[in-house]
Amino acid sequence: MKILSCNSNVPLARAMAEYLGVSLVSASVKRFADNEIFVEINENVRGEDVFLVQSTSYPANDNIMELLVCLDALRRASPRRITVVIPYFGYARQDRKMAARTPITAKLVANLITTAGADRVLTIDLHAGQIQGFFDIPLDHLYAAPVIVSDIRKNYKDLSNIMVVSPDVGGVVRARALASRINADLAIVDKRREKAGVSEVMNIIGDVSGRDCIMIDDIVDSAGTLCNAAQALKNAGAASVSAYATHGVLSGKAVERVGNSVLSSLVITDTIGTTDEVKNARNIRVVSVAPLLAEALKRISNETSVSSLFD
Repeated sequence: MKILSCNSNVPLARAMAEYLGVSLVSASVKRFADNEIFVEINENVRGEDVFLVQSTSYPANDNIMELLVCLDALRRASPRRITVVIPYFGYARQDRKMAARTPITAKLVANLITTAGADRVLTIDLHAGQIQGFFDIPLDHLYAAPVIVSDIRKNYKDLSNIMVVSPDVGGVVRARALASRINADLAIVDKRREKAGVSEVMNIIGDVSGRDCIMIDDIVDSAGTLCNAAQALKNAGAASVSAYATHGVLSGKAVERVGNSVLSSLVITDTIGTTDEVKNARNIRVVSVAPLLAEALKRISNETSVSSLFD
């Protein structure tokens, strides 16, 4: 097994390698003066089972191009198999035509990765499950739920008072799955979005009075929906409101918005590289999915079951 990291999330790749007791492959991923990407693999990988780690987060276009160039460099070095590990899959929210004459960019990115030479893909908490079908190569789709459940059990003494909340109707399946894991009740925030990037909370479906509410989502970007939903839950009588999200995109003034909200905590994973602003935030905490991803790498390399990690 060989693990190679591009530049988007080196700390996560290093944590995975340490968990597995291996070293990251020595490679040079540089840019020329005009910002062209240059990659050189400094170790022999011929006949090896190689895992290439890269989150296609901000700046998404640069990170995707870096991934493609690394893939091409690896493919020309003749490894036995290349598995692309994409903890956060960028462009996942463009998984269908939203209006006439619009792209399905998630499919385009899947095609680019396949054409560049990937034999297999490993990712975690895709925004839409159907993206698995956009790839014409095997894809292993992990869920952060085991990590989140473990953290909830560690930090909440009274699980019987927890109410799992979906911040919008589209996330009900995800919230229901988490609620069933901890045997909790489920509530839903019904909102109406007047325009892109602006959300207005309309109603709470379920009685949250006196309950410790935990909102669950896959992506937190501008955090507008999350903070508005948290305020609505507080107004409805919730004893406390916290949130878990797999991918902490946190663009723009999201960190400031979360800090000024009624959220007691927002817990994200390290699928996206953590900035200093996030590290210093009052109520944002990061948990690692490195052990989960590392176990998946080991099982893929050993040709054993990956699906058992879902439990």
